[in-house]
Amino acid sequence: MSVAGVVLAAGGGSRFSGDTHKLLAQLRGRPVIAWSLEAAVAAGFSEVLLVTGAVDVGTGTADVIQDSPVPVREIHNPEWASGQASSLQAAVRAAVAAGHSAIVVGLGDQPDVGPSAWRAVGASHGSIVTATFGGDRRPPVKLDRSVWQLLPTTGDDGARFLMRDYPGLVSELPCPGDPLDIDTQHDLLSAGGTGRGDRAAH
Repeated sequence: MSVAGVVLAAGGGSRFSGDTHKLLAQLRGRPVIAWSLEAAVAAGFSEVLLVTGAVDVGTGTADVIQDSPVPVREIHNPEWASGQASSLQAAVRAAVAAGHSAIVVGLGDQPDVGPSAWRAVGASHGSIVTATFGGDRRPPVKLDRSVWQLLPTTGDDGARFLMRDYPGLVSELPCPGDPLDIDTQHDLLSAGGTGRGDRAAH
């Protein structure tokens, strides 16, 4: 079975007040997006799809992509401002074209989920399998090809829509790691970041 990892990194990050986009802010010596993408890459998927939009994250991902043992393909979503659903649809289109059987979707602003969670969800069985951390459902989420047509096409809901409307299709998988997402300066500092970014990315 061919499974692709999907890292959603297209949003504008409007709640973040740093001197750069939150994905390029420094966290323990590296951009936030580098930690997230590296975890997906290390999980052993057939390929990783990096969905971008509001900002060019190339300066934050170049080293990870160069050293990746699996292909990493950037999918630009020009409709990123319309919400997360458009980014997920962009990933699904790419996955259909590549012939993948499932995708495992995570967020570019969750740097400490870690490869173990990505790997465990990717190896699981079920139509919709969500990681849980301390009992709470959080990405990454595995979506089998059979449910892709059920995903919303507009708005800011993605896998949450499916889990809400099709609870019988959902399985939970307890995972290690920290699901904190970096939305604000406070989040970044809590995770050990500095708030400073790569100004060359502007």
